[in-house]
Amino acid sequence: MAGKKRPSTALAEPEAAAEEEAAAKLAPAVEAPAKKKKLAMERKKQRKEIDKERHRQSAESDAAAAKPKQPEEVAPEAAAAAAAVAPPPVIPVVSGPGLHMNVFRDLASPEVSQREAAAEALVAELRQVQRAYEKGGRKGESEAEGGDGSARMEAEKDDGLENCAPSVRYAIRRLIRGISSSREFARQGFALGLAVVLESIHSISIEAIMKLIPNLLEYSASMRGPEAKDNLLGRLFGYGSIVRSGRVSGQWAREEGSPIVKDFVDEVVKLGSKKRYLTEPTVAVILDLAGKLPEEAIISEILEAPSVQDWFNRAADAGDPDALYLALKLQEKTNAQKEIFGKLLPYPFTPEVFFAEEHLLSIAACFKESTFCLPRIHSLWLVITDMLVREAASQSDIATSSSKKHKKNKKGSSSEDTKRNLHTFCEVIIEGTLLLSSHDRKHLAFNILLNLLPRLSPSSIQVILSSKVVHGLMDVLSNESSWLHNAGQHFLKELVSLVSDDNDRRVAVITNLQKYTGGRFDCMTKTRTVKDLVAKFRSGQDCLCLVQSLMSLFLDESSVTDEPSDQSQTTDENSEVGTIEDKDLFGQGSADLLKSWIVTTIPCVLKNLKLTSKGSSLTDSEMVKCIEEKFLVQTEVLKFLAVQGLFSASLGYEVTSFELHEKFKWPKPAISTSTRNECIEQLQFLIEDAQKDEALHVSEVKSNDLGFYFMRFINTLCNIPSVSLFRTLSTNDNNAFKKLLDVESLLFYEERKVGPGLDSTKMHAMRHLLIQLLLQVLLHPDEYWEAAIDVTICCKKSFPSIIENDKSSGQPSNEGVEGLNEDGLVKSNKDGLEESNDGVSEDSNEDGPLEFMDVLVQTFLSVLPHVSGPVFRVVCDEITETGLLDMLRVVKIDLKGSRRQSGSDDDDDACVDIEDDDETVVEDAEVGDTDSAADGLDEEMDDDSADEVDEGQDDLKETVVHESKDGDGAEATKDGDDSDDSDGMDDDAMFRIDPYIARIFKERNLPGSETKQSQLMRFKLRVLTLLEIYLQRNTGKNLVLEVYSFLMQAFLKSHSADGSEQFKQRIGGILQKRIFKAKDYPKGDGVELSSLEALLEKALTLASRSRYTTVASVAQNAAFWLLKIINSKSHSKQELASVVDKFQYILTDYFNNKRSRLKLGFVKEAVRRNPWIGEELFGFVLQKIGCTKAEYRRVQTLELVDCILKSWAGDDSSASKVLKKHLSQLCELIQEVLTKIPENKSRRQEVRRFCTRVLQTVTKLNLKDRFQKKLNPETLSLCEAQLGAAFVRFRK
Repeated sequence: MAGKKRPSTALAEPEAAAEEEAAAKLAPAVEAPAKKKKLAMERKKQRKEIDKERHRQSAESDAAAAKPKQPEEVAPEAAAAAAAVAPPPVIPVVSGPGLHMNVFRDLASPEVSQREAAAEALVAELRQVQRAYEKGGRKGESEAEGGDGSARMEAEKDDGLENCAPSVRYAIRRLIRGISSSREFARQGFALGLAVVLESIHSISIEAIMKLIPNLLEYSASMRGPEAKDNLLGRLFGYGSIVRSGRVSGQWAREEGSPIVKDFVDEVVKLGSKKRYLTEPTVAVILDLAGKLPEEAIISEILEAPSVQDWFNRAADAGDPDALYLALKLQEKTNAQKEIFGKLLPYPFTPEVFFAEEHLLSIAACFKESTFCLPRIHSLWLVITDMLVREAASQSDIATSSSKKHKKNKKGSSSEDTKRNLHTFCEVIIEGTLLLSSHDRKHLAFNILLNLLPRLSPSSIQVILSSKVVHGLMDVLSNESSWLHNAGQHFLKELVSLVSDDNDRRVAVITNLQKYTGGRFDCMTKTRTVKDLVAKFRSGQDCLCLVQSLMSLFLDESSVTDEPSDQSQTTDENSEVGTIEDKDLFGQGSADLLKSWIVTTIPCVLKNLKLTSKGSSLTDSEMVKCIEEKFLVQTEVLKFLAVQGLFSASLGYEVTSFELHEKFKWPKPAISTSTRNECIEQLQFLIEDAQKDEALHVSEVKSNDLGFYFMRFINTLCNIPSVSLFRTLSTNDNNAFKKLLDVESLLFYEERKVGPGLDSTKMHAMRHLLIQLLLQVLLHPDEYWEAAIDVTICCKKSFPSIIENDKSSGQPSNEGVEGLNEDGLVKSNKDGLEESNDGVSEDSNEDGPLEFMDVLVQTFLSVLPHVSGPVFRVVCDEITETGLLDMLRVVKIDLKGSRRQSGSDDDDDACVDIEDDDETVVEDAEVGDTDSAADGLDEEMDDDSADEVDEGQDDLKETVVHESKDGDGAEATKDGDDSDDSDGMDDDAMFRIDPYIARIFKERNLPGSETKQSQLMRFKLRVLTLLEIYLQRNTGKNLVLEVYSFLMQAFLKSHSADGSEQFKQRIGGILQKRIFKAKDYPKGDGVELSSLEALLEKALTLASRSRYTTVASVAQNAAFWLLKIINSKSHSKQELASVVDKFQYILTDYFNNKRSRLKLGFVKEAVRRNPWIGEELFGFVLQKIGCTKAEYRRVQTLELVDCILKSWAGDDSSASKVLKKHLSQLCELIQEVLTKIPENKSRRQEVRRFCTRVLQTVTKLNLKDRFQKKLNPETLSLCEAQLGAAFVRFRK
């Protein structure tokens, strides 16, 4: 408000109003020349200020005139007398009716409650003013104000408010101007005030307000900027206030034939046509009005209004979403069956006709143009969403409230109609209109789908997540530079959140995402969406639901469309086009990719079923329930993998088993060989994992033997005439297949007969080995039949009781055993690998017939990719040296280059390769403190050491990502020898050990042979798992030394040949955890000292010369372990002299050769653990320390001498004897180190501390006099000068 600010309770005085009005009229005349030079905008603002001042004066005059009529504190009789005789007072009384200015200020408050209170106060005051005005009569007021003519300023304007008091007229004008203000919440507050004023004071003409709003809030096409926007929004809020007041609908109801509604609608439609952003809110105003009118009035007064009809007729072609929104809402309110909606709605109207393809195409432009309000979603989409899901919801209510048959049928048909409408809408609008257009419209499509998803059933979710939608989402997510990448991530995040708590919805999302991306959605989008969704299935029922859905997807003929991903279908000219590899994904191999994903994922679901969890334990009953649930899922998975991987139907694609009471199906397109192989491999993993879980089973569970279930299932299917194995077996394979089935059955019944115990455990383990062999025979034609027959013979030899029960064999049961004893393994004539005496290897296993355990070990190696730890664990105690060496040689083999047959020592070669290098000589200053070097490996290897065996089994199922470089004979190692790890074995000898390795070697020169290195590495890691099992149970056997030797050589070679990092860590972990830190170690007379000395010498050499920190650390711990074994035997000093010589050798190299990498911390730790070594080294160190040229190493050696002195603690007699013998050398050492005192402060202090500790030791051993006699005068003076008080105390 212009002018001086007045108190909130002050009312206007007539005299003051007249003076101010005169001053206001005089001002324009005086300043007329200056006004002409101002801009039009400034003149308009000035006129507004003058007009506001006049309004204020008018309100004050009106309040002053009304004051004598309503005194608050005077009796009615006295008030009437005073009004008749007393003149108006000079000072006004504030208690009379009037308009307080503070209510307008409070209308703009940010607080809703304050705005509402201000509106109520405004209405109360205006009611009093209007009531007083009407009681006093217009004539009296005119005479009272006619003195100067200034009070007639509102009446002189033809605004249609002649029946209103001046204060009311002022308030109306101010409220209209206030709704155009953008200050704080003025627009909302003044609109509220206008609505309640119009609702409460019926003397205000609605027609006048409708005219006054555009007059006061002027707008022209030439207006620009905030003023034009404020005026337009002011008009909009003004019309909204009129509707909210209920005056329009009320007047139409009172006055028959009143055109008020049509006039009002015309004004609102005209306002909406001025700016694009006004159209949707004007529709909201019209719908608000329609909500207050009866149905017939909506049709006659709104729908048939000329402006609305013209709008509807133009909307479909122009693409006006607001017109479509209005038409749908009014149709919903009236259910009008007239052709009054133009092309927007069909006639007659039904949801089915509206969502018909033809009609949706005709109004597609309306949907496309709804993107103008992004990121907000247009109200039209809320109506469309409601229409798509309303019928399904209503029919769901009908189904829950009644179970009558006709209602169920109605529900079924309505559900189909709803799904059909949804499908058509998604196909035409989402896929055919929005996803083919700009980025904004793609973004809109994702937002619409997010609004639909929470309200749809799982089957409907599969409808909207169509092929084009999934491809579009994948295109967006696969390109991080895409403008829509964030929108795609948001969609995916919300999608996962929406389905996280609903199994059926989650299954639907997983199915569709993988169906249309060939099972590679996560890979292509670089996310973990599908993997995380699968991990959310926790209970047995949930997992079973997912497994069954994936099985149905596997068998679904329409699961994959082999059409390529057409980028033009999901991207516009501005979109990023995917790579060629992405496009190839949806080519011919898409079906196989999807089936491969299903085969891999179904067994993984079982990992979600945890029988126990950390920090909590289950009772026996709960455990039984969990095991039964998991077993149920396991059997379903097993049947699926067995049927799809092992069998095929000879007649049709469906077979019914009357014995199992089940129906088995196969997909009509023939399953590829690779998919069948994956099924078999997953079967092997499934049975292996089930065997691990058996350790958790409790006694209540009797029949949870998955291996037994599998073998009986195989037998049953083989007996169905119309079912056959997926390939025809050769004679050898078929014979092996039958023998495996028979022997497994015999072992099963014998296991049940024997009962719990060691024999039963062995039989159970052997049964699983037979099952693995059976699958290997089916997986690899003509490769594993020999191993299979060998194992069946071994089983009969190990468990003679089953021979008596063998009724299936036509020949005597002991024939196989005799054959084993005479010939060892079954001979093989395939692939030219005949066994002969030519070129016999030096290996011990070629010298004579193989023992029972040797056959088993070779079988373990044959089926190693899928053999389980428990099978080996029960027989590893009986393993022979031959079998163990076979396993150890596998760890050392390499694909690179050709094999040598010379008998050179591998370890020596490896040591040379590691020791010799031409790197920069290590300077004295670069050598760090090494006191803690002895324990370095303990810290380093703990994190990287081998996990428990069961964890290692799981890890080895994954592909080794660290592959060794493919030498292929093209590159040699540093010393020119790239293959020295076979112990003189040629290829044929290795083939005889293991057909799995043979297959790798035969393919090593084929294209793509770099993958063979990874296969071999994976095979080595599996062998390490078996070795770890052996070491875990047999750490005290002498064969552990052989294991140590081979593992150490493999560890060295893995460093010199750039081996796999995983392989290095695994070997280092086994050495550290299972050998060096084991509670037991090899003892007894079977361990020769010469062998230990040879191993110790190599370990010391590596510790002092290896350039690899990890190798040096392992070698140090190996030396400690070997010394512990040596100390466990009673050897004389003469026998141990060679051990001391080994230490003297590395110390001599340390003193004389700068290339030595020996860390004296290791030697000090060896002395601390073995004091006898220190006694023997004491004189040698005193003699050699003076020859050390490097100052740093000389100081470090002083610490070694001090460590030796400390190791004698508690044995004074022995220490005194040794010290007497070397007193002269000790005095010479003190003289030398004090003469060459270092300049470095820390080293100088170390020298002084050493000398002081020597003096203390001499004093403690009572050798003080002898020591002083040995000191020459020069040494005495040096001690006095360098040692000071310490030497003075010594001489006292």
